[in-house]
Amino acid sequence: MAPTTLSAPNDAVRLQLDPHPSRTTVLDGAWWPRSTDVVSELPRLMEALTGLRGEITHVLINSAEWDRPHPRRADAGGRAVRLGWFTSQPAGLITVMTDFGDDRFDLLVVPPDATRASADVALAAAADGADTRRSPELLTGIELG
Repeated sequence: MAPTTLSAPNDAVRLQLDPHPSRTTVLDGAWWPRSTDVVSELPRLMEALTGLRGEITHVLINSAEWDRPHPRRADAGGRAVRLGWFTSQPAGLITVMTDFGDDRFDLLVVPPDATRASADVALAAAADGADTRRSPELLTGIELG
């Protein structure tokens, strides 16, 4: 089965998920935001993920990769979600925690200025449960435009 791609018009989230989610895979997929403004980008991602594995409760983010401000909460479908900003979060990784047990999404964050071709390759690789590369390794193959 091909990876699930959630994308649409220019204002929609660019997200590709593994169609067979498993906690044994390295990544669950990838997200390609249009900017490094987390305040405008994160709500669309959370909206796309809401309900897939329970309610989103927390999002862990690498603070060096996003513009300020670094808010402590974000709106997810009318619900406040806690944001955790960490310098120790691996490069190119966002972790979205849910209330469904200890389930979560570990997503590669494709840089906004990536070329379409390299972003497509990275999105597909991160959504491939057989691909064992971690986010820093996948980032090295991304060309910026």
